[in-house]
Amino acid sequence: MAFETRIKVRFGDEDHARIVYYPRFFHFFHSAFEDFFDEQGYPYRACLDGDGVGWPAVHAEADFERPVRFGEWITVTLTIPAIGDKSVTFDYAITREDGTRACTGRVVVACIGMDDYRGRAIPPKYRALFERHLAPR
Repeated sequence: MAFETRIKVRFGDEDHARIVYYPRFFHFFHSAFEDFFDEQGYPYRACLDGDGVGWPAVHAEADFERPVRFGEWITVTLTIPAIGDKSVTFDYAITREDGTRACTGRVVVACIGMDDYRGRAIPPKYRALFERHLAPR
């Protein structure tokens, strides 16, 4: 099951060409990632500080198809194509208000302990959350 969130493009997201500067798309991906946790009863701050579990990116890629500009609303769709023992793959699609796709991306995150920054098995409650959103093959 896909997760969606809407984000308003801010003035600071644009570059001199008056389009969203490409690294900002990775920020949009991460905003959707945080919303994914928050909106399902797992506040991201509590995950990090309370449960002591972090999710650093270990791989990121993106393809850019159409520009996005200041003042537009975008929809970020998040899907999970794969869950490993200690990592999760998140796919993102950013769609403009007119329904055209602006960007797609993939970010692989590792599960780490915030106390030692070492990889660890995904805790059962987070594995269950991710499995609810696992994309059908």
